[in-house]
Amino acid sequence: MLLILQQGLQQASPGWLRSSSSVVRKQQEFCVPLLLLPAFTTHSHPWTCLRAFKRSAQEEHVVKVENQQTSGGELEYRGSVPHGVEKVRLDAWLAGQLARISRARVQSSIRQGLILVNGEPVNKVSYMVKEGDQVDCQLSLQQPMDAKPENIPLDIEYEDKHLLVINKPAHMVVHPGPGHSEGTLVNALLHHCGLPAMRYARAALQDPPHKSEELHDDSDDDETPGSIVAMWSGPAPVIRPGIVHRLDKGTSGLLVVAKDEHTHEHLCDQFKARTVRRSYVSLTCGLPSLMSGRVEVPIGRDPRDRKRMAAIMNVKGGPRAQSAASRFRVLEVIAEGGSALVEWRLETGRTHQIRVHAQHLGYPILGDETYGGTPGAALARLLPRASPSNQGVLRQLVTGLQRPCLHALTLGFTHPWTQEEHNFTCAPPQDFEDTWRTLRQLG
Repeated sequence: MLLILQQGLQQASPGWLRSSSSVVRKQQEFCVPLLLLPAFTTHSHPWTCLRAFKRSAQEEHVVKVENQQTSGGELEYRGSVPHGVEKVRLDAWLAGQLARISRARVQSSIRQGLILVNGEPVNKVSYMVKEGDQVDCQLSLQQPMDAKPENIPLDIEYEDKHLLVINKPAHMVVHPGPGHSEGTLVNALLHHCGLPAMRYARAALQDPPHKSEELHDDSDDDETPGSIVAMWSGPAPVIRPGIVHRLDKGTSGLLVVAKDEHTHEHLCDQFKARTVRRSYVSLTCGLPSLMSGRVEVPIGRDPRDRKRMAAIMNVKGGPRAQSAASRFRVLEVIAEGGSALVEWRLETGRTHQIRVHAQHLGYPILGDETYGGTPGAALARLLPRASPSNQGVLRQLVTGLQRPCLHALTLGFTHPWTQEEHNFTCAPPQDFEDTWRTLRQLG
């Protein structure tokens, strides 16, 4: 019999950490898939050769260009549109200058404000450059990565022959990448499903000729890395784990993983239709001024630090930002208002959406140093409300936090094969609960 767990919280009581059976109605949320696809190679692809031919034919028009790959896998580019070149689209011209970088990849970088023309960010892929324009950009090269099965214990909430629901621990990266070639969720899934090692790369490194002239980046989930291509060391297996969505390294909680293409496709359709039900809980620095509310502020790449996101108002010529909306509800006031237990539900799914919106509200997530939840910010809210005898304990607690206090608490979806509603609740891990209990006691 399929397991259905209750989505719900009992305010200010350890009972909210437990689950019971219930069926919950659908709510909205969005995600884009990550799928481990069948093996194929691209080194001899015909349109790869065609792009190389086009580049060689353009070499006589290209002036001195600086292409430099750093040790961190970054490609820095600086070049000028040469003499004799009339107006041409920025994405088309730049893709012609960069080997192994697809036009889709260039377009995505333009939309994120990572491409500068004459020192100013441009976020329109159809922007026309002309003779003498100076173009600067910095792109991360996504090299093929090897993923080997690793015997890493998984906290599995539910599993059948079609899918798994996993409670991801904090500090675990979902998929391999630069600096994280081992110990990821993908490594653990390969072992759990009895699959061989694989090599994968982002599919966007090669874009086939049948795609439209202007590709759109629809990755709309704060937890989605995008599609990848997998090359297996042996025959393509029948079961291939498909990561439908992901969580940040520091975020704990529930993830669903598909075992077959039908399951993956249908789960992704549910995310796109925003019918997957998810909620998060966090501990904040300070108490929000409203006990519940909705924040709708666009989110885009931080122009001062491209590894961060930021709340950005769309301004012509400025960094591109996407609409983002979150709903929040204060479940418990903690430490005399120095902190709060807050529930979040997403209407959209932008990168780091909860963390950015919490910072925008002025109440960042405790332990989230990237988005304002520093020890200093937390102690500024907590110490004035604490007795002198408790201040030492508070300092030790706050400075000892190793990650943002954010947890994916509930997950609900329609099973692609049985059409039954599944709803899961997973208690926050020990570090989250210990922090919550200590703040309650000190308050």
